[in-house]
Amino acid sequence: MSDSQKVENVVIFGSGPAGLTAAIYTARANLEPVVFEGLEPGGQLTTTTEVENFPGFPEGILGPELMENTKKQAERFGTRFEMDEVVKVDLSSWPYTFWTANGKEWRTKTMIVATGASARYLGLESELRLRGHGVSACATCDGFFYRDMEIVVVGGGDSAAEEATFLTRFASKVHLLVRRDEMRASKIMQKRVFDNPKIEVHWNTVLTEVLGEQVVDGVRVKNVKTGEETVMPQIKGVFLAIGHKPNTEPFVDWLDHDETGYLVTKPDSTATNVPGVYAAGDVQDRVYQQAVTAAGTGCMAALEAEKWLEEREG
Repeated sequence: MSDSQKVENVVIFGSGPAGLTAAIYTARANLEPVVFEGLEPGGQLTTTTEVENFPGFPEGILGPELMENTKKQAERFGTRFEMDEVVKVDLSSWPYTFWTANGKEWRTKTMIVATGASARYLGLESELRLRGHGVSACATCDGFFYRDMEIVVVGGGDSAAEEATFLTRFASKVHLLVRRDEMRASKIMQKRVFDNPKIEVHWNTVLTEVLGEQVVDGVRVKNVKTGEETVMPQIKGVFLAIGHKPNTEPFVDWLDHDETGYLVTKPDSTATNVPGVYAAGDVQDRVYQQAVTAAGTGCMAALEAEKWLEEREG
């Protein structure tokens, strides 16, 4: 029987902490899950060097190593992995049908959507090249490594204000680069920024280049009003805080979502509006976006999918 004819018990889209945790639980329940790893196997943690806030690793662990270990754990219990990604779904009739980038058609009884959210980057070649080597989109993940260093935070909204304030716990100085002449952040968050002596706000300023070969060794910035460019050679870390984009394109025609594309689940549940379809991790979490919370919702989705199958099939 080909993959296009076989009906899977459960498919999991995404291979970050949420997807892999869901795989471990569903595999141990003998549901023989299939994980579609997507374009970024292992999720955002693979772009993080050291992870020090995941329970059970007192000395910390490399992000890619943590994800590889979790994948091996899922494989141990019989999870199958596909180096492919979902591009289209049809949830109009059960079992559900979906198609992948490799051109295959699949059918499944349940789905767990754990495709995550991608941090928005500026798109600079130097920025992308040094991602994970001084360029980060997660202050709580990487702030600790910049103790007594000068860093920049890019953004003018609540997340930028929050991350800049948080990073003052470690950095000697935080330079907040705001594109406009005012911040979009709430008044209370702005007040925290302005009241913090370790934060310097640079108005009408954009990042044009991250300097350094192996690690960040300065930045080049530009004043959008005057056109003047300045090099800040003392900068050792760059934090992007310009938002995240949930990876929900194949699902938004079928699943309830908010105005920015995050999937909406039922209260105290990972269930979506379509029976047997669940959402876990950053794809439905616009608040916490941590590996440990993603893993927790992956566990929830797996248990809910298992229970739903039992009730449906008896």
